[in-house]
Amino acid sequence: MTGVRLALAIGFAVVGPTGTGLTLVALGLALDWVDGQVARRTGTASRFGARFDMETDAFLIAVLSGYAAAAYGWWVLLIGAARYLLWLAERVAPWLRRPVPPRYWRKVVAAVQGIVLAVALSGLVPRAVASAALVVALALLAESFGRDVWWLWRCRTEPATAYPTGGGPTLVAIGVVWAALLLPAGPAGLLRVPAEALVLVGVALLPRGRRVAAALLGVLLAVLVVVHAMDRGFETFLDRPFDPVTDWHYLGPGVDVLGDSIGDPAAWATAALALVTVVALLVALPLATVRVAGSLARHRRPAYALGAACLVAPLLPLGSTAAGGLAVDEVRQVHTDLADQRAFAAEIDTDPYAGAPPDLRRLRGADVLVVFVESYGRVALDMPATSAAVTDGTSRLDASGWHTRSAFLTSPTFGAASWLAHSTLQSGLWVDSQRRYDQLLDADRTTLTSAFERAGWRTAFDVPANTRDWPEGQAFYGFDRLYDSRNVGYRGPESGYAKVPDQYTLSTFQDRELTGSPVFAEIDLVSSHHPWTPPPSLVPWDEVGDGTRLRPRAETLDDVRDKYDRNIAYSLTTLVSWLETQPDDDLVLLVLGDHQPHSYVTGPRPGHDVPVTVVARDPRVLRRIAGWGWRPGLRPSEDGPVWRMDAVRDRFLDAFSG
Repeated sequence: MTGVRLALAIGFAVVGPTGTGLTLVALGLALDWVDGQVARRTGTASRFGARFDMETDAFLIAVLSGYAAAAYGWWVLLIGAARYLLWLAERVAPWLRRPVPPRYWRKVVAAVQGIVLAVALSGLVPRAVASAALVVALALLAESFGRDVWWLWRCRTEPATAYPTGGGPTLVAIGVVWAALLLPAGPAGLLRVPAEALVLVGVALLPRGRRVAAALLGVLLAVLVVVHAMDRGFETFLDRPFDPVTDWHYLGPGVDVLGDSIGDPAAWATAALALVTVVALLVALPLATVRVAGSLARHRRPAYALGAACLVAPLLPLGSTAAGGLAVDEVRQVHTDLADQRAFAAEIDTDPYAGAPPDLRRLRGADVLVVFVESYGRVALDMPATSAAVTDGTSRLDASGWHTRSAFLTSPTFGAASWLAHSTLQSGLWVDSQRRYDQLLDADRTTLTSAFERAGWRTAFDVPANTRDWPEGQAFYGFDRLYDSRNVGYRGPESGYAKVPDQYTLSTFQDRELTGSPVFAEIDLVSSHHPWTPPPSLVPWDEVGDGTRLRPRAETLDDVRDKYDRNIAYSLTTLVSWLETQPDDDLVLLVLGDHQPHSYVTGPRPGHDVPVTVVARDPRVLRRIAGWGWRPGLRPSEDGPVWRMDAVRDRFLDAFSG
């Protein structure tokens, strides 16, 4: 009967605190009251049965407390961990190993833990009542354990019971290898059977070379654990899995961005800790697999049983092929990357403007600016501050004689890696990976910048986030001048990632570039870059000066969505205010977001769409794009056209040439 209870506990661990899962818990608790009486009346009670019963109770309570901790706080884990903490203490303090006298109260307390945890998870009582009941249950558990420990302390001078030794490291090794094979998303995932353990069994039964093969298997498992962790991180922040070929490039920029959030020392300490963890995995997992393989080699019958279980595991609900599936996915990704490299090379070479550059005569004499608003995604339009800024900005631009047309573009990136969006828009190619980006920058491809340069425009890039030279960008885009955080004369305070606030960026660009012959420029507004710190209040444009007056607002927001919303609204409001001061009737802007913000702002699966707007005073500019179907104003139509970002180059050049 205790075996049935264990099966019910495992079933609950897999199903979770659903109606079905809690029904399994109720059955298990009811059987717990019955099985002891049945054993005593039938004469089948034994020391092994009593120990099996106790460990089954402990397992069920541990699983219950794990789920309850997610809802009520980490301290609930103490309920489930008590038995195992005592087990660890027994290995250090010999006087804790003595069997304690039977006590009915001990059984009552164990039952109370299960009942209270189950009721708390069921939601049948108010949260405050459930929390209070959990506190009482934990206090009863502490009293029961405390009484036993006190009794053991008083009897510590008597001869201790022999205690088994030598199995602890092997148990730990089994747990480590088991977790690495399962790659669980939560505690319930540890209760599955990994089909890949069959490989370990096969290694254990090798007639020779077992230790070397087991160590190599451990290294492979360590690599898979690291890749799995990277997958989880990339899916959270970039809405895609990790690419083992090219995505290592993001580690450096990731540390830099983390430094803007928590400070450089803490960021580098975090990176060092991550590196130590990786090294520890590369050492610990091979040692663990060697130990487990040796144990299986000495115990052939359990090894055969495990091998049989692994063979049928994929056919059962409790089976898992997580590690094998991840390994196959990574091999496929490498193969896909190699094939895509060849395909992308052909796409780069297929350029309709390579031999016949556009004349762009429909924009002759105009200053043309491509303005990227960092992290300005579709999700921002549904947020209060940004929505108000868009509505108010449309009215203000209309009143100032500006015409606007807006739509959505699908960005090749999500959450970060703005340069992929910039190069996609400029080149007319879908640059959705670091490998494609690196490959493109080594090639010769007509960009918006080079097309305008050939047609007679001066060209510039204004990238206020840059803190170092960018020779590869200069070589590929061929711009005449590059502005970054080091050469624009900014003397004001820095705020997080945005070294230079947007108002200063626009003011300085106007002073340096909008006073001569026509210019084509890409300008990045980065005040809306993560981490979203309070932006400065706007000052009159003739008082911007060297930026010392642009001090961050004294405001505090706790919710990350509110911070994001505030910063996007600042960037858009700043741009609108700047346009209101412009006397140039021949100024044309293409304003767009580079990507959506991270998923902890957007929620799951929000898509990759970003707003895009053409802004111009000259009505002839708007007539040239009338066929695009874009909507008047700064707010795109929800059911309007959505282009891929790589379609913009050709359509823009075609619209204003010939």
